[in-house]
Formats: sequence, structure tokens, C-alpha cells
Amino acid sequence: MPSLNVTPRTDIGKSSERLSKDGLMPAIIYGAKQESTPISLSVQEFTKILRDTGESSVLDIKGLDKPMQVLIHDIDRDPVTSIPRHADLYVVEKGAKVEVAVPLSFTGESMAVKLGANLVKVLHELEIECAPADLPHDIEVDISALAEVGDQLHVKDLVLPKGVVTHVDPEEVVVLTQEVEVEEETPSEAPDMDAIEVEKKGKEEEEEA
Repeated sequence: MPSLNVTPRTDIGKSSERLSKDGLMPAIIYGAKQESTPISLSVQEFTKILRDTGESSVLDIKGLDKPMQVLIHDIDRDPVTSIPRHADLYVVEKGAKVEVAVPLSFTGESMAVKLGANLVKVLHELEIECAPADLPHDIEVDISALAEVGDQLHVKDLVLPKGVVTHVDPEEVVVLTQEVEVEEETPSEAPDMDAIEVEKKGKEEEEEA
């Protein structure tokens, strides 16, 4: 489980711009039994954690008066650079399981796709429940079983890591192969040369008049 160093933020009035100049960003830690605590943390360290483990991560918090584990609940990013500029961190109670949406990772090769079919990803993430220590970075979906057009993989077909369960409908479609639809080109009608000739003749007569 990755750890994150934080510092209690006593100067609440300190602007995000000033924190940013120091390579820091504001965040808040809260929970069912945890009073909301403003903190600051390293943007570089937090970005590395997101890159290595994803947003669906449980982190060990270091630097407060007591150790705690938090779930990344929400991230506000700069609309231009996508760099994190604020985070909400939710405290996970000791011994409690977490419910979180984990991204799906599609692996393998589908024979149907190799032969020209479309791969349609119906789900891109899956709601799971597990202990914080068992939280996976993603859930793999092996599409090699999709051999023909129309084949589907359902939630019940996924192989979940040990200690991980999902309450999503087992029959819900995760991914499928679909025949490529080819749009028929409508042949353009040939211009009516007689009508063009009549129109041209009429204009000439008008000009002479």
C-alpha cells in the first residue's frame, strides 16, 4: 500500500497559488469518525502515486498525530494541464471494507476483431468491495474468448482477485464484438442535360430582348 506524506494546514487563508509555488497542493481528510482536517501535500508525490496505482487507491497517511488509511475520494484537476490541485481523502475505518469503482484493463486478442469486427466496451470500470489491503489497481478483462461476431463477456465471466467481490448484476455485458456497418453510397443522379439546355436558351433569349 503506497504511503503519502502530509502536513496539517493551519494557515487556511494561504492561497493555492502560494502553495503551488512551494510544490504543494491543498487537500482535506475526513470520515465518519474523523473530523475534517485541512492538509497540504506534495504535488509531485501525489501525481506519482496516481500514475503508479491509479485514483482508486488506499493510502497510508504519514505526518499527522496518528496513522490512518484513506481512500482517494475526489480530485480537482487544472482544466488545462490536468495537474491535481485539490484532493478529498476519505478515512477508512480499521477492519472495514471499501467499495470503489476500479478501471477495467482489456487484455489479449480477439479473433473476431482481427477478422474486422468492432470491439464495443460497454463497461470501463467495475464497482467492487474488498479490504483496503486487497484493493487492485484494475480488473483484467481477457478478450481472447471473443472469437466470433456477436460474442459477449459478462460480469460473471470476469476473474476477480482474491478477496474482491462485486455486487454488479452478473449478467451485465462488459464487452462485445459487433459487425462493422458499411454505409452504402447513394449514386448521384446524372444531370438533366435537356433541362440545362432549355434554361440556357431561355437566358440567352432574355439577354437578347
